[in-house]
Amino acid sequence: LWKMVDRPNLMIKVPATQACLPAIETLIAEGINVNVTLLFSLARYREVMRAYIRGLARNPHPQKVASVASFFISRVDAAVDAELQRLDSAQAAGLKGRVAIANARLAYQYFRETFKGPAFEEQRRRGARVQRPLWASTSTKDPQFRDVLYVESLIGADTVNTIPPATLDAFQAHGELRATVELDVSKAAQDLETLEASGVELVAITDKLEHDGVASFAESYDALLALLERKRFDVSKEYASG
Repeated sequence: LWKMVDRPNLMIKVPATQACLPAIETLIAEGINVNVTLLFSLARYREVMRAYIRGLARNPHPQKVASVASFFISRVDAAVDAELQRLDSAQAAGLKGRVAIANARLAYQYFRETFKGPAFEEQRRRGARVQRPLWASTSTKDPQFRDVLYVESLIGADTVNTIPPATLDAFQAHGELRATVELDVSKAAQDLETLEASGVELVAITDKLEHDGVASFAESYDALLALLERKRFDVSKEYASG
């Protein structure tokens, strides 16, 4: 795909699964831009950043390659809030709509620790770029929350937000633009601790989200290829008959 498209701003999507970590490292080493997608867990994010830095170390021209690490936001809250709803307690109710933001804010702290620290120092001297965190799935699914909740709460340096058109319109109409991704980090950590104490296992939820996300992406890709094959067949048949 990289060679066929032949454009320096192309990013190849690679899921952030355990099995794909070597592929991410190798593609970066070969100078291919990578959008590491379907990130949900903090532990996997650390592995992704390490794979990126290892790839840069193998790349003779690291300044020419770019990458983002795409965290999915609203999907986390949708799954977690369903579990909290079943608990039906005041403590659980207080966590609704908070866990995805807490997860992302802690991920941003990991990003800063890694790319501002010694782990990235050598590649920084070689002119390499940081692997920017990307916030995906940032439309608010639950109508009881502000429609720009996930956009307003995760604004910060070196981040990307793939905002859906309706959410972008809403943010332009009444969103508040200020740096927020590093606010209340200690509270974010506390929220995740409270979640675990309540009996909701975030790791189990993020593992399932990753599994389901990969299956969904594969199904969509297979459907696309099948559609293209049908179109190719129809065009070739028309050409032969004409």
